[in-house]
Amino acid sequence: MGKFLKIGFFFLLGIALIWWSLHQIPAEEWTKFTLALKQSKLWIVFPVFIILGLSHFLRALRWRLIMEPLGYQPSIANTYFAVLIGYLANLAIPRLGEVLKCTLLAKYEKVPAEKIVGTIVAERAFDVLSLGIVFLMALGLQFNVIEAGWNQLKNQTNTTVIDSNEGNWKMYLLISIGIILLAMFLILRKRIPTIVASIQQILSGIWEGVMSATKLKQQKLFFVYSIGIWFLYLLATYVGLYATAGTESSFATAISCLAYASIGMILTPGGIGAYAYFMAKVLELNGVDYTLGLANGTLQWFSQFLIVIVLGGVSLIILPIINKQAK
Repeated sequence: MGKFLKIGFFFLLGIALIWWSLHQIPAEEWTKFTLALKQSKLWIVFPVFIILGLSHFLRALRWRLIMEPLGYQPSIANTYFAVLIGYLANLAIPRLGEVLKCTLLAKYEKVPAEKIVGTIVAERAFDVLSLGIVFLMALGLQFNVIEAGWNQLKNQTNTTVIDSNEGNWKMYLLISIGIILLAMFLILRKRIPTIVASIQQILSGIWEGVMSATKLKQQKLFFVYSIGIWFLYLLATYVGLYATAGTESSFATAISCLAYASIGMILTPGGIGAYAYFMAKVLELNGVDYTLGLANGTLQWFSQFLIVIVLGGVSLIILPIINKQAK
């Protein structure tokens, strides 16, 4: 039940961001928004499709490198299709894709799932580091723009109300956490030894997977794949900016768009609402009309959504077929 409430919350957050994004478009600007979408260069979806498809392929190759020190080398096809199906699952339920692609490889490649989960943790840790580097690049290239955006956010926030209630908010949170932990202990105390043993086994597998990243046989290739993945993300964003008239921008702007839009993808399921909104705000800070920026962000988000649906759907069909033929 808790998981569904969490999913529902973030889904509603995405819907709220869509409403908020559209609400900021004045009535007289609606024509501009719809016209920008109607007159967009839809053919640009095809190069973006190829670019992102290649980035997912590099991600699959990098994942295989992390699994190598564990003594497992799944086929490129199975790994690639599992990655794509994982992205598809994430559209429905956040983080389900991480579990599902581990399950698929465990099924078709006979690899212990708990160890693969560890490699996912290592991969995500490196992605967070990579995103941090992208943010630093954006800060270095567009410091004045990001500073202006931060000042704008501060001016719109009523810090007085937050400060006056901060102590009470923290106290209520700590009390709530304490009550929840006590209730969990009382309910599960008889099963604690079994639960602890299971957790230890899972954590042991995860730790082994994480440590595999420090024992890479081809570290240079790992970094090449990682740089390639994020460069292709950047290239897709940059090319996508040319899909709508008036949003054509520099590579520096594309870096800032990628940094903030990536947060949007994490914030809500599939980036719904958040991706387009953050894109629009970054473009607005770079002198692009908010309405045009939102139209471009919406189009780019829909393109990525469509790519995941198509590639993930095809992978879902092909994966069982190729493994059945292999037997």
